[in-house]
Amino acid sequence: MSESNVPLPVPDVPLNFVPAKEGEVLKIGPMTLRIMEDGSRTDNRLGSVELIVPPHTAGPPAHWHEMHDETFLVTQGTIRFHVPVTPSNPTEKIIDAKAGDYVTVPTRSPHTFSNPTGEESRFFNTFTPAFYINYFKLLSNLEKEAGGFGPELNKKAMAHFATLPIPG
Repeated sequence: MSESNVPLPVPDVPLNFVPAKEGEVLKIGPMTLRIMEDGSRTDNRLGSVELIVPPHTAGPPAHWHEMHDETFLVTQGTIRFHVPVTPSNPTEKIIDAKAGDYVTVPTRSPHTFSNPTGEESRFFNTFTPAFYINYFKLLSNLEKEAGGFGPELNKKAMAHFATLPIPG
């Protein structure tokens, strides 16, 4: 009820349902990414993807994000998070997150990930704000244009989305 005791109208905003075998699918190197929410239905407050990481696959170069937070919910296998050396972290930290484990990566938190195991791994990844979904689309297109994939392409795409690689 509003202050005048007049009921507020019920909003007419549809929810978004993405069936298990649907969503926009992108190939990024050996990984497969399925866009679950691109931000178009959340006023760009939230974006999300599912990422399938084959066995023995390295992730992106170590980096941090200047403009968005991320979360990772591991749904299958193991995703290894690498936290590089920083002033408050004198040695690289390794976190092996297994199915059911959840990792939050706040803005400006240096990180990367990999799948060091012999089994396929998957995780559900969120971004807030959602603009970072376009990084994946750009990276996929750059890979198609270049006819291959590598760290330099990744860094080129990162530069468009306030994502900075760790020097060295």
